[in-house]
Amino acid sequence: MKLLFVGDVVGGIGRRTLASLLPGIRDAHQPDYELLDREERIVRPANYPKGSPGRGHTVVERDGVRLGVVNLLGLVFLQAARSPFSAVDAALAELGDRADAILVDMHGEATSEKVAMGWHLDGRATACVGTHTHVPTADARVLPGGTAYITDVGMTGPRGGVIGVKRELALERFLTFTNVRFETSDEDPWLNALLVDADSEGCAIAVEQLLMPAEM
Repeated sequence: MKLLFVGDVVGGIGRRTLASLLPGIRDAHQPDYELLDREERIVRPANYPKGSPGRGHTVVERDGVRLGVVNLLGLVFLQAARSPFSAVDAALAELGDRADAILVDMHGEATSEKVAMGWHLDGRATACVGTHTHVPTADARVLPGGTAYITDVGMTGPRGGVIGVKRELALERFLTFTNVRFETSDEDPWLNALLVDADSEGCAIAVEQLLMPAEM
């Protein structure tokens, strides 16, 4: 099994970067579970208020292999309704034996919270990948229990800005403390992603970061 997780896609430039690079990545790495155009499946954080629209986890299938996908929102500096730790425990219990592998997207600000989530899930999920800060971290690894982990995958979008925003606008806000309307930069677009190899038991055996400039 091979999973490809692409970091936060920022603005039109991020979508164009993804569209230009994804075909080549598919050809080179042959990841499983690509999104099928005819089937849209969207998950929202599993620790949103109960009764919120949508669902916090889903199962996608290809060639008879089932992947459970769980999305979580961190509590630190963000506005989740309840603990992502108890929410992921509940999601894994609900998934039960419906999934052969589990991918958890931990969308959070604090590195400590995301690292803690990785250890909380070690041996219970195939991968726990951090998102939200738009800056790729250098700690991609397979934890001792067989869970692939990274604190932040990064973003697919313009590296020439400030985490996706035109740098002059971000600088104006920092320098003047005024409310500046942000616009997406279009300079130096890159794709950031994580490639995870897993065995038939759903345990990660290798991870590889993909940090690629757009060919546009």
